[in-house]
Amino acid sequence: MVVRIRLARFGKRHRPFYNIVVAHARTARNSKPLEVLGTYDPLPKKAAAAAGGTADGGGEAGAEGQLRPYKDVRLDGARARYWLGVGAQPSEPAWRILSMAGLLEPRYRVAKVQKMEKAARQKAADSSSATGAS
Repeated sequence: MVVRIRLARFGKRHRPFYNIVVAHARTARNSKPLEVLGTYDPLPKKAAAAAGGTADGGGEAGAEGQLRPYKDVRLDGARARYWLGVGAQPSEPAWRILSMAGLLEPRYRVAKVQKMEKAARQKAADSSSATGAS
């Protein structure tokens, strides 16, 4: 039976909260999972500034030293690596979260990187054709 790493929705209406779970592929979304790997809160939290000017829970410093909101992801990386190693297939949202954690390669390359690579290949092709014609 196929095992998937996916998100199970909890929380209230208009206030989603997800558990990152390992479950059989054909079971219902919120059925009892084989294991809970972590949590994901998709709504940005406001970063509270501590006395030292850093955030208690994370967040990055933006312009003028203000802290930006952040989305909370908590993940047991060792267990996620184990389940990926035994063949668990992540869903699309789970793949994105696991790639942000550094456990998987991003599935899609960023468009800006693709444009830069295409321009570099074009430049190399132009320079090789110019030297070949001389």
